[in-house]
Amino acid sequence: MDQPCETHAPDESRTPDVYAQAGVDVAAGNAAVARYRELLGAWRHPDQLDAIGGFGGVFRLPGDPRRALVASNDGVGTKLLIAAALKRYGSVGADLVNHCVNDILVVNASPLFFLDYLAVGRLDPAVAAEIVAGCADACRAHGCALLGGETAEMPGLYAANDFDLAGTIVGIVDVADIPDLSSVSPGDAIVGLPAIGLHTNGYSLARAVIPREQWDAPMPDGSGTYGDALLLPHPSYYEAVRAIQRVARVKVMAHITGGGLRENVPRTLPANVKAIFEQQRWRVPAIEHEIVRRSDMDAEQRYRTLNMGIGYTLVVPLADAARAIEAVPGANVVGWIEARTESEPPVVVHPARDAV
Repeated sequence: MDQPCETHAPDESRTPDVYAQAGVDVAAGNAAVARYRELLGAWRHPDQLDAIGGFGGVFRLPGDPRRALVASNDGVGTKLLIAAALKRYGSVGADLVNHCVNDILVVNASPLFFLDYLAVGRLDPAVAAEIVAGCADACRAHGCALLGGETAEMPGLYAANDFDLAGTIVGIVDVADIPDLSSVSPGDAIVGLPAIGLHTNGYSLARAVIPREQWDAPMPDGSGTYGDALLLPHPSYYEAVRAIQRVARVKVMAHITGGGLRENVPRTLPANVKAIFEQQRWRVPAIEHEIVRRSDMDAEQRYRTLNMGIGYTLVVPLADAARAIEAVPGANVVGWIEARTESEPPVVVHPARDAV
């Protein structure tokens, strides 16, 4: 349930939104979610529990009020168009499962089972099997049952080689272990887990500025082709988070997907604090540097559109920060928590001096 979240009113005098020009209107998504909340606010099931940030829906486990089920669903987005064009289908199923695992992990849930939905214009059994095998492998890695799914062939709605992929995950958590955003206080440290690429977000913009004829060309940094960089997997942060939790008190977490740091981190913070990030503390993947350069995105837009090198954040007491980053290779203290007044933004990012 990866919902966009408007953190402050847009400034119409800003640089034109390059993501909207590429076809994705984040403000429209925020407005749609606001309407959903109005529609759903009239009634709620008595066993439905509130969850921080809307990353997963929480439902008290029937017969055991001490535990709750956590559910989320999502898709891979227009990364699928790149996979289809390059005929490289093996990783997108794992992308989907890992994304969903990360979303319910924000609520501290462990995955129980997963269901996939594959819609195609023309069914190629070998391609479908390759996609679902990726889902199965990622489920197995998490001890999560691939309980079932749906494959729908819909010519007319999809072109012959087009497909869409989505999935639903259900996990479980002790109610006492659901993170409490009120525990966050000024002076806490923000630990960031690195992103290795776009993961499953920003691909409409990526395709707008990196055309198909360049996907087989080498990246400027020599790390592979543009196609390789665009199809880098969406990693699971499950084991990394559990390793940090064994040595540090984790107060809240956020999965950095659509909306970037600016819109995902505030979803798990109380209104009286703000998150301060210093981008010099982490590395931005080369493919994101290239997209920012080509699209001429300003600082506001890049941290609202892309993950910019951070795939997951955890807020921990400052005294626990050193143990937290020692527990996971690549983890860094990327920022801190300060007090916030009503007129201040909930997230402030200080770009590195050499940032694109």
